[in-house]
Amino acid sequence: MSNKHVVVKKVDGDAWKEALNKSFEKNVKKVKVDGFREGKCPRNIFEKKYGVESLYNDAVDMILPNLYSEVLTESKLVPVVQPSIDIKSIDKNGVEIEFTIITEPEVKIKKYTGLGVKREKAKVSAEEVETEINRLREQYAEIEIKEGKIKKGDTAVIDFEGFKDGVAFDGGKGENYPLEIGSNTFIPGFEDALIGLKTGDKKDINLTFPEDYPSEELKGQAVVFKVTVHEVKTRKLPEINEEFFDDIGIENVNSLEELKKHIKKDLTEQKEKSIDNKFIDEILEAVRKETTIDIPDELVHEEIHRMLDTYDQRLHMQGLSLDQYLQFSKKSIDDLEEELKPEAEKNITYRYMMEEIAKKEKIDVTDKEREEETERLAKMYQMTKEELVKAFGGKDMVGYDLKMRKALEFLKENN
Repeated sequence: MSNKHVVVKKVDGDAWKEALNKSFEKNVKKVKVDGFREGKCPRNIFEKKYGVESLYNDAVDMILPNLYSEVLTESKLVPVVQPSIDIKSIDKNGVEIEFTIITEPEVKIKKYTGLGVKREKAKVSAEEVETEINRLREQYAEIEIKEGKIKKGDTAVIDFEGFKDGVAFDGGKGENYPLEIGSNTFIPGFEDALIGLKTGDKKDINLTFPEDYPSEELKGQAVVFKVTVHEVKTRKLPEINEEFFDDIGIENVNSLEELKKHIKKDLTEQKEKSIDNKFIDEILEAVRKETTIDIPDELVHEEIHRMLDTYDQRLHMQGLSLDQYLQFSKKSIDDLEEELKPEAEKNITYRYMMEEIAKKEKIDVTDKEREEETERLAKMYQMTKEELVKAFGGKDMVGYDLKMRKALEFLKENN
């Protein structure tokens, strides 16, 4: 069954005359005609000067809300996007308007339980725990002056200046620059060339800039960097002792064994969350392969624009606009919309798929559950219940979100 419905409505007679009259009353206030006070021009003079056609747009705008309500009442259709409206004919005697209404797509799911999706088990190795302990030690390491030669991981404080064909180039100079060896901050080969040097050493480093280097002047070019080492610093890892446990400040962790248990618990929880997300993705994808749904272009278009709005908000948080992003990435808005289309289609499929499963399994949310969920979320986000409900777009949306999560739990338990 098609989910695109075309309904044609005609407005004429007294209803159209009244709309034209209201349009005239609105528009006559905006014009000044010689010989008449502003807003007092007679109708026949107004139409002679501007034409009756100048009243049509506002007249249509005035009748549309009631006309659209009539269409929905008579047709009993429930639109999922704003209808498209096309004026088929219009003159002083009446107007004929075509409404194209998109209703929910039909969803057919062959199978949604027993799909054989396996959930991994969270395992944390001793090596992973040790790596995390070392990361913590690195975090609390102290920097101290080193007398010996530069090694990977050390920080060399250097002066440097780059020359191409014997001439210094822009941006190639630095003084007392702290460079961590192995950080890959400079072009390939520069940091490695400092290994083995010590305080007071000087060296000419011959290098070639990468072919993909941003500067047109320098990419692929042979250069010489003249370098002087002023100081070498190294990181001293802290001993795992009482002072270390005081520094990290983890509650009830005062020994290496307690730290290992704490880290293992944290890593296990992180892995559990990651595994759960992967499990959910795989279940949804498995159900999607069993689902047939004809998604109208209008619904995809609306979802793409919702995604663009979200993307725009994230960019603004980073101090960028969507236009700036498009300039940087050398993309057009059409390119971005085309990129988002597969994800938009997937989002829509998942939404209607989960609604269909909830319907088939009679999954619903009671008023009490919805109220408890509102309170829980408000507490979690440190908001008032009113603020939370507003952020969700109404109490019904809080309930809808909970219903979808209950449907998801059903899938997890039955696959």
